[in-house]
Amino acid sequence: MNKQKIISRSKKLDNVRYEVRGAVAEEAESMTARGEKIIKLNIGNPCPFGFNAPESIKASLDASYIRSQGYSVSRGIYEARQAAADYFLRKGIEGVTADDVYTGNGVSELILLTMRALLNDGDEMLVPSPDYPLWTAAVNLTGGKAVHYICDESSDWFPDIDDIKKRITSRTRGIILINPNNPTGAVYPKQVLSQITDVCRENGLIIFSDEIYDRLLMDGEKHVSIASLCPDIFTVTMNGLSKSHMIPGFRCGFMAVSGDKSGAGEYIKALNTLASMRLCSNVLAQSLIADTLGSASPDPLYLPGGRMYEQREFMYSALNSVPGIKAIKPRAAFYIFPKIDLGLYKRISDDELLALSLLRNEHVLIVHGTGFNINSPDHFRITYLPEIPVLEESVIRIKRELDRWK
Repeated sequence: MNKQKIISRSKKLDNVRYEVRGAVAEEAESMTARGEKIIKLNIGNPCPFGFNAPESIKASLDASYIRSQGYSVSRGIYEARQAAADYFLRKGIEGVTADDVYTGNGVSELILLTMRALLNDGDEMLVPSPDYPLWTAAVNLTGGKAVHYICDESSDWFPDIDDIKKRITSRTRGIILINPNNPTGAVYPKQVLSQITDVCRENGLIIFSDEIYDRLLMDGEKHVSIASLCPDIFTVTMNGLSKSHMIPGFRCGFMAVSGDKSGAGEYIKALNTLASMRLCSNVLAQSLIADTLGSASPDPLYLPGGRMYEQREFMYSALNSVPGIKAIKPRAAFYIFPKIDLGLYKRISDDELLALSLLRNEHVLIVHGTGFNINSPDHFRITYLPEIPVLEESVIRIKRELDRWK
């Protein structure tokens, strides 16, 4: 007799969501398997839209594959860590050496690693709203509590400093920044970042800064690493090649610890232990860091006339021409986060149902806004990676679907 019990999931997953690849995306995959054609605007994956890695990547892979067949040291090969350290130094982050750098299978792995090394049950982390949902999921999965602070849409999606201050308690361990931001495309100015460092200094908070999009800037924006403004505050800065070099499938991330490490010895030991437990990150991907992370001129894709710039311009104008839709122009990355006027579209009360209806009726896949940990069902995120004719068709379909919800 089979005595197999019901296999239930871990309670640690009760508050864990990742809607970028959630139920709506799973429905899209089922539809695709049935032969239905879907316009996929849900994920920042450049390759399906004709963006290829630069030739330097291919040359580096050819030169490195033989020496990349074995494990590396847990934190990563020295050449990769030194190249990352040099990059952070050029960003103005003082004192970073190869010993301060860890490589990862994408920034995603490093996010989980840093939260596991830090949080005890009930510890709190300040997380932006909207956020990249893996941050909230990582905090919750490791027993912590994600406390969301407002990024103010009326102020170009910049963090609300007063709201941050109000959410700090005796359990708050640190603050998470995503700059440039996903999903909004906002780039935080030095003044805002300095105010955040003041708050952290006054409250003894660690800073975790996700800067994966720092090289994908438009409109003359200059990216400032917050760690460059606070050499007295322990800071973890994350970056990688996935987006800037169009190789998300290679899983090539890195991070550096900087600032005042005098009280962080035990935490750094924990990072080392967790890095060792996964043996090492992808060694072939690590080899690309040293070969490709030199100083570079602005990517022409993001300058006027460049494909990404022009697609951003089109999508910003097209969405704002739809009645009841308002979007702030993104300044970096390749996402836009429009707002829906619920006074016009009165039937919308569940944005996941809206996304599912759009998928089934119009074959357009988006991510609903509450998937990025905002409270109201009046936003959605789309990527403008597809070429303009596809974007044009997608806006027509989105408008047609919204008309059903008036």
